[in-house]
Amino acid sequence: MSNSTTTGSTSAPAPESGDDQDLGAAASQLSTAPQEDAPGLPGLGVIGWARWFWRQLTSMRVALLLLFLLSLGAIPGSLIPQSGTDATKVAAFMQRHSFLGPLYEKLGLFHVYSSVWFSAIYILLFISLIGCIVPRTWQFVGQLRSRPPGAPKRLNRLPAYTTWRTEAEPEQVREAALVLLRKRRFRAHPAGDAVAAEKGYLREVGNLAFHIALIVMLTSFAWGQLYKSEGNKLILEGDGFSNTLTQYDDFKSGTLFDTDDLDPFSFNLKDFKGTYEESGPNRGTPRTYEAAITYSVGAYGKGKKRTIKVNEPLVIGDSKVYLTAHGYAPVITVRDGKGDIVFDQPVALLPLDSNVTSSGAIKVMDGYRDPKGVEEQLGIQAFFLPTYVPGNEIASQFPALENPVLNLAPYHGDLGVNAGLPQSVYQLDKTHMKAYKDAKGKQVRENLKPGESMQLPGGAGSITYEGTKEWANFQVTRQPAAGWALGGAIVAIFGLAGSLFIQRRRVWVRAVKGPDGVTVVEMGGLGRSESAKVPEELGDLAGTLYDQASPGVPDAGPGPDPDPDAGSRTPDPDTSAVPAEGAEK
Repeated sequence: MSNSTTTGSTSAPAPESGDDQDLGAAASQLSTAPQEDAPGLPGLGVIGWARWFWRQLTSMRVALLLLFLLSLGAIPGSLIPQSGTDATKVAAFMQRHSFLGPLYEKLGLFHVYSSVWFSAIYILLFISLIGCIVPRTWQFVGQLRSRPPGAPKRLNRLPAYTTWRTEAEPEQVREAALVLLRKRRFRAHPAGDAVAAEKGYLREVGNLAFHIALIVMLTSFAWGQLYKSEGNKLILEGDGFSNTLTQYDDFKSGTLFDTDDLDPFSFNLKDFKGTYEESGPNRGTPRTYEAAITYSVGAYGKGKKRTIKVNEPLVIGDSKVYLTAHGYAPVITVRDGKGDIVFDQPVALLPLDSNVTSSGAIKVMDGYRDPKGVEEQLGIQAFFLPTYVPGNEIASQFPALENPVLNLAPYHGDLGVNAGLPQSVYQLDKTHMKAYKDAKGKQVRENLKPGESMQLPGGAGSITYEGTKEWANFQVTRQPAAGWALGGAIVAIFGLAGSLFIQRRRVWVRAVKGPDGVTVVEMGGLGRSESAKVPEELGDLAGTLYDQASPGVPDAGPGPDPDPDAGSRTPDPDTSAVPAEGAEK
């Protein structure tokens, strides 16, 4: 083996003369990236300017810029309260900020994802990606149907190159090279006095798959935002829920959502069970939250039993039922001065801390009359401790019902529920209410344990704490196209990995008779980008081909048409390619 010249760089050298124009052809179509030929600005005309604008819009740098702008646009949607998520916080923000509130409203920052400017960026990104992918896809299909280009005239001008002399006939060498390259999964074919081969098409497949997956993700996200729905429902043990709009405590949906899109199902909460760490530094930390339910699908569906746990939702059609919160509901019985029951039901209280210290309001709106027979309303401020420890009146010591105590402070008067203004069921409006006072003029307030009662002053009746039920809050979400978004994300990851780690490269093997009648073999390699893989792979192929195509002959001088600028080395055929002296590194 002799006159072997190789380099370690895999980027195509710039042609230095007309004789090397075929090097450009050899490096052509190594990528599906469109060539950006800037049109001459003078005299473009309407069509010319339209073409120029379209090329800019569908370029990769503009797509990346739009993607960056989309990310920036999502920041205020995360930091500023959104009207579609929490209109109450938006109203409070407007009251607190007299200048920023109206400004944010004009800029659409309270409804970012449905604003004109966010939609414009979104649509432009779609157009840019589609306009970029479609021509690249057709170009890649054309490359798959075509053959690798023929060998350049001067293989020694390629970044990776080696040569040797052999007693075998050129046809033998070319046939052995064809078999070897195809065995190494190259697309190879004879091209005149050489064999042309190419490998690494999965790089472009990964690149296109990534961009197509990105479009799928964006489309799925848009579809999900337009047709999504999300509602919450607090359910007491023994109560049920039917998936209709009027059953929800709160509900929000996408712009194109219709009530007919709700999946028909219902369920009953049979029992809720929560367990907690009883000792150690994590005492009180929840171990399990389980809601045992019976559900049915459709109007006449058969009842089925199921246990819903945290992060283990019930899936029905496109809807998922999540268990999101838990609390206690003391069972309260209120009697008037005559002993008649005017209120008898559990009242859900809202947790204030991790130990489920809870507070709320009990509202008796109808049926109660004072000792004089005058109809009025009762309001009772409730404060509940699941585990009461004497001396600590403000917080529970453990989230389970180990020593429950209910603190009640009753009021009478007008609750304001008939004024037509919405109010929270968990808060008591005391504007038109009066506190009950004892003989000393102090507000009546008592701690009750299950089964105990408190008497209202002046024979106004009594309040009894009968026991405690538990409640669970369920969130019913419907996110169409979520599976498509997940699939797009997975494909995008694998596509990006393929486009980054797979090297597209070409190899040529030329075998011709030298002036002395001895066959001269040349091998050259070219990659899309600089990488040590092409020289290493070329050296391995050269060593294998040398062993298969019969022994070489002693060095008899330089190979055909040597490049005066290239140095020469004579490594063993089974070694990796090494940089030539004077070659670019």
